[in-house]
Amino acid sequence: MYLYGPEGFTWQLTISLPEVVGGLAFSLAFLGFLSVHEFGHYLTARFYKVRVTLPYYIPVWLGVTFGIGTMGAFIKIKDRIFSRKEFFDIGIAGPLAGFVVAVGLLVYGFTHLPPLEYLYQIHRHYRLWGESYALYAYGRPDDLALGPNLLFWFFERWLADPALLPSRYEMTHYPFLFAGFLSLFFTALNLLPIGQLDGGHILYGMVGYERFNKWSPVLFTVFIFYAGLGLLPLEVNWEEDWWLWAGYGMYLFIVFRPMFPEIRRGILVAAGVLCAQITLQLIWPEAQGYNGWLIFGLVLSRALGIFHPPSPNEAPLGRGRKILGYVALLVFLLSFSPAPFVID
Repeated sequence: MYLYGPEGFTWQLTISLPEVVGGLAFSLAFLGFLSVHEFGHYLTARFYKVRVTLPYYIPVWLGVTFGIGTMGAFIKIKDRIFSRKEFFDIGIAGPLAGFVVAVGLLVYGFTHLPPLEYLYQIHRHYRLWGESYALYAYGRPDDLALGPNLLFWFFERWLADPALLPSRYEMTHYPFLFAGFLSLFFTALNLLPIGQLDGGHILYGMVGYERFNKWSPVLFTVFIFYAGLGLLPLEVNWEEDWWLWAGYGMYLFIVFRPMFPEIRRGILVAAGVLCAQITLQLIWPEAQGYNGWLIFGLVLSRALGIFHPPSPNEAPLGRGRKILGYVALLVFLLSFSPAPFVID
């Protein structure tokens, strides 16, 4: 359909009206989420008389391969932000506003599931298996599944009709469920308490400049440690595959280098993380992170930054805003998928 064809990642030269309608339902729902998220930032910034641009939407069309049509949206801040309170309010407004939309999309999607005939029109051979199609239909190397998060699991369990609930491999064919899942994914991504992500602004507002810039590198290191787990097998032919380990070691140095003024300390942290990953895999061979996070780790380190700048007014937040910060942490925990997209 708009992402994932009946036979996996395929490209069809023709598209039907129902596919167009389904694609629009997904696109408008997801763009609605992005707009509400970004205008949450925009309106709060304008409230504080901070000059900002209207949202920029990033269109990405990858032709015949995997893609959702966009890489998200952002606003550009043109003025300096002068206090922890302003950073906090501007940072938290977007995720909380977008989260409300994400919840609405999922509630609607799970309470308005179409009959199984809808799925049979996409995969005609599923009729042979009926409601038991999930036991037989999967096994291709390009089968895409959505990884669970707490909120998605809760709605699956308590809102959806079990007889109509699609397999996790079929969620991409359900526009509102897929848009809601992506909305939670982008919300959690922005709420990571690292650098100048929204979560970074929130945590900086709560704890201040010095403590944040001690905590953020630690959180980033944990993030990369998890992301790289299981990337390379320990049973390796060093004569043929040495370059894989050398390349991963170079990646670790590249992402950790900005954390320190001295090259030596960057090398030590990279080596320490690599040794810790190998040790855990020796003790627990089934340990597996989500290697897709390594790409975002590189973006964080080299583009967005791991540290947060100070503000002229470092006055602490009041109790109400601190409680709101813990609410944002709860939203992150409900929305975060350790492995959001799984290709079996």
